[in-house]
Amino acid sequence: MNYPPKIHQDTNINHMIEVIKTYPLATIISVKNNEPLITHLPLIYNEAGRLIGHIDKQNPQAALLKNSLPITVLFSGPQCYISPSIYTTTQLPTWNYIKVHLKGTVNAIESKEALKESIIKMTEFLEAPEHKYILEPDNQRMLGALDYIDMFEITIDAWEGKFKLSQDKKPQDIENARAELIRANQQSIAYFLNNIF
Repeated sequence: MNYPPKIHQDTNINHMIEVIKTYPLATIISVKNNEPLITHLPLIYNEAGRLIGHIDKQNPQAALLKNSLPITVLFSGPQCYISPSIYTTTQLPTWNYIKVHLKGTVNAIESKEALKESIIKMTEFLEAPEHKYILEPDNQRMLGALDYIDMFEITIDAWEGKFKLSQDKKPQDIENARAELIRANQQSIAYFLNNIF
């Protein structure tokens, strides 16, 4: 891919894996009859280098998550508006962000036992590091839900890291933009939660 410019691309797969692990809520995109179907689901990156997910069988996209069908997956890290006021040099307004775009093929995993184990492992991963909740294998609510959930696995064929973090600026401006990204994300979360809900 030629965009964004190379300075804003990160080809280090370990950096992209860290984004996936830190921000596991993915946007998954399939295409049927030239129409995109889009769902937001947490995906877990496993030791085999694949993404594992679960979807409600009633979701129209569930039928497209099998049979080695192509899929696009997006992960979003922190993002925010960057005001020229934070720089030590003259700049224009911009937007900084971290995104990971993946292309791959998706296959269904039909085993109910594998689905149950996967839900338990996903819960364990998402509960880290405190593990305040443990999903037990005999949890009746989970066992009752297994008939309504499909499990799938995505084999990743292409990785693209888009890390636009003011890398083309002077070192002090890069650091200022980094601090602004942290500040803005903390502030926007607090504002949203306090004023919307």
